[in-house]
Amino acid sequence: MSLDGRQGDDDLYGGTGQTRTRLPEGSDVYGGARRPGRSSSRSLITVVGVVVLLIAAIAFANRGGDDEDASGGTGTSGSGATTSPTAPTGTKPTGSAFAHDEQGAQSAAANYAVRLGGDGMFNPGRRHEIVQGLADPSTLDRLQSGFDADYSQSFLKSVGLDTEGRAPAGTAFVNRTLPAGTKVTDFSSNRATVAVWCNGLFGLTGDSSKNPVTTSWFTVTMKLNWSGGDWKVLETRQKTGPTPVNGDNPVSGSDEIGDAVKDFGGFTYAR
Repeated sequence: MSLDGRQGDDDLYGGTGQTRTRLPEGSDVYGGARRPGRSSSRSLITVVGVVVLLIAAIAFANRGGDDEDASGGTGTSGSGATTSPTAPTGTKPTGSAFAHDEQGAQSAAANYAVRLGGDGMFNPGRRHEIVQGLADPSTLDRLQSGFDADYSQSFLKSVGLDTEGRAPAGTAFVNRTLPAGTKVTDFSSNRATVAVWCNGLFGLTGDSSKNPVTTSWFTVTMKLNWSGGDWKVLETRQKTGPTPVNGDNPVSGSDEIGDAVKDFGGFTYAR
């Protein structure tokens, strides 16, 4: 699969190798396991920290909307100070095309990561539509044949799906890529290389699932070409991480995960 599990760093999408989701040995993902309890002093520090963050958030909210411009991007406050460089940014596409600049390239890469990392890639017909819609004409055949080889019948069977990418009765398949940020590593008027830091969800819900839904972190790097009035994919690679430290959240049961998959739809526009 493309943007879900990882088998090694710097894998080339669509042709040179398949990535896999790995589960910890002896893990009971749907068993409701919890992390060991913390000391009371640790809990007190956590509560105090949460209170401080809430106070800060309320104070920030009361400052008003001067820190954003009318389009929703970053701007300047009344004092002339710029907003945080980590604030979300992005030029909205005009019609169906992304902007012909660095932010447009970042938006294209983030959205292409979502599409290439979605469950549609597991169905042959939908996969062809997805790849044909975002690949550069010069690389379409190579990318298409590479992805077809990656999503082979044997691979689909190994993750519990039929040849059309359908999950067994009583289960639900989830494969989502959630961009956390983007970075331009190279840019010219008609070419761009963009890295997209992502979180991923992959697996099958259901008590009988042998591939329960797990999370992963990875970075997708795309080479884009400006062609036909839009950014198109020339090549895409991925590597594992950066991976944050896991929080203290208890693992949810299969029913809760299944309900979440049904109730919370994925995004079609990522940035």
